[in-house]
Order: sequence, then structure tokens, then C-alpha cells
Amino acid sequence: MLNDKVILITGGTGSFGHHFVDYVLAHYNPRKIIIYSRDEFKQFNMANEYKEHAKILRFFIGDVRDEARLRMAMNGVDYVIHAAALKQVPACEYNPNEAIKTNINGAMNVISAALENGVKKVVALSTDKAVNPINLYGGTKLVSDKLFCAANSYSAEGGPAFSVVRYGNVAGSRGSVIPFFQNLIDQGETELPITDFRMTRFWISLEQGVELVIKALEESLGGETFISKIPSFRITDLAEAMLPGCKPKEIGIREGEKLHEIMVTREDSMFTYEYEKHYIIYPHYNWWGRSKVLPGGTLVAPGFEYSSGENKDFLTVEQLRERLKTDLDKH
Repeated sequence: MLNDKVILITGGTGSFGHHFVDYVLAHYNPRKIIIYSRDEFKQFNMANEYKEHAKILRFFIGDVRDEARLRMAMNGVDYVIHAAALKQVPACEYNPNEAIKTNINGAMNVISAALENGVKKVVALSTDKAVNPINLYGGTKLVSDKLFCAANSYSAEGGPAFSVVRYGNVAGSRGSVIPFFQNLIDQGETELPITDFRMTRFWISLEQGVELVIKALEESLGGETFISKIPSFRITDLAEAMLPGCKPKEIGIREGEKLHEIMVTREDSMFTYEYEKHYIIYPHYNWWGRSKVLPGGTLVAPGFEYSSGENKDFLTVEQLRERLKTDLDKH
């Protein structure tokens, strides 16, 4: 599918961008991969990492806030992966205007540039925090998700198909609890702070995240939200897996933080289909019909909710230790 195609990744110097480039180079023969981001130093480092692929990788300095630059960058592009965003919850709370400019206005700019350039497909990365949002970051990503789904109504026949991929914090990525715990362990701490002993999270590796994006590129018709079936874990079990015999210390839940990650709400259950390895939330617009449901899926039961706290699949302490060795070594 991606052979001889041109792919653009916004925010492409991040951990997802690196892993996506590795995956595409290993499985396809793309004509060009464009890394679009605003950090020249990260682009310099990434260009050095992929010297042997210099004929394929291109680096564009640009911001998703700049629609004109996006239009120029997307000229001749077949597929767009939109990974650029302001993601840190406290930073978004303290700088709400900046979060809106990047996460909402930036999404509109990506959509406009893709429509004007006749891109084939656009996949936007979302987050569990966009589901029933309680912080500004989640609120901006909810708006972004809605923009990308609704963009299909502006796409003429043969125009771009816009879809969304949703998952939580990737294991070991910046902002996840694993590097935070590891830093404390490296400093010799015997207590690990946990905001609430009841807290659960989903476990997804970078590889799984990339594979879900590839699936969306392959199968999306426009308006779908793809969600992986993945195991959950308890934060207390993660602490034990990383520091056996540690003393967890409950410090109280932080502002804008949830006890559990939610990927599919009960309200979304009316439009959610279950597949072997993932769920798809289909759009509810007058331009969309049930004939566009991808084969192999089954409508979930009314009131179904996909939450890390109510998941049927939980990782044990031993399984977490194994995942810490295997999944994080690939990052």
C-alpha cells in the first residue's frame, strides 16, 4: 500500500515518528517520507540517525499553526499522519491559548491543506483524554477528533479520507509513568509515589500503535475511530514489577487526572463494532451509512464501555516485568 507513495508525518521527530519510519522502511518501499516539525535540532539528530535513507527522508521545518507552510509541504503527498500536538496536561492548563492554537487550529490547517492538495488519506492520532475530557488537553483533542471526522463531509468523491486512531500513553514514552518511576529507582528511592491505589491504565507498545495506524491507512473509508484491544494494568502492580518489595505511597490524584482510561463510552456503543484485535467507532452523520461498516465486525452490546478499569484482560506483575523487558527494548 505504501510502496512508491509519499508520506508526511507532522510532529515526526517524536517517539511515534521514529518507530513509524522504522516500520515503513522495514515493510514497504516508499518514494518519500516527509518529517514535518518545528524543532531543527531534533530534525538534525534524526537526519543523522537515518543517513542511509537520505534519499527517502525529507525534513521540513514548519508548524501546524502555519497553513501556508502545510499546503506547500503536502504538495504531492499521498498519506498524512498527524502526530503533532501539545500533549502535557499541566502545560496545556497553564497555556490554554497555545494548546488551542496547536491542537485545534493546527488540526483545521492540516485538514485544509490535505483537501487542497488531494491527499488520499489522513490519520490523526488521538488520546484517551479526549473521551469525557476533564482537562484542557483532552478538550482540545476531542475537538480535533470531531474536526477530522467531520472533514469527510467536505471531501469530494476521490478526495481525502480522514480517520482517527485513539490510544493512551505509550509504554515508556515521555509523559508516561514508567520513566518517572525508573528515574526514582535510579536515585535509590525505596518508595514510589502513586496518586491513587485504585488507578489503572492500558498498556500499548509503540509497535502496536504504529500497526493500528497502518490498519487505519489500509482500511479507513472516512470518519472512523480505530481503537486497539490491549491489556490493562494496575499502577500498584507496575510499581511492584519495577521495584520488587517497594513501598507505594499514595499522594492523591492530581488535577485533570482520571482513575481509569476510557476509550469507548457507553454513548458511543451504538456506533461501535468489535473486531478481532480492535474496535471501530463509526461516525454518525447523514453522509455516512451502515453499508460502510467494514466486514468482520460485530456491533457491541448497548451500554458497552471500554475502560482500563473494567477490561477483561489485566497484566500480572510477572507479565508486566516481561513487557518492560520486551516492549521497552524496542523503543
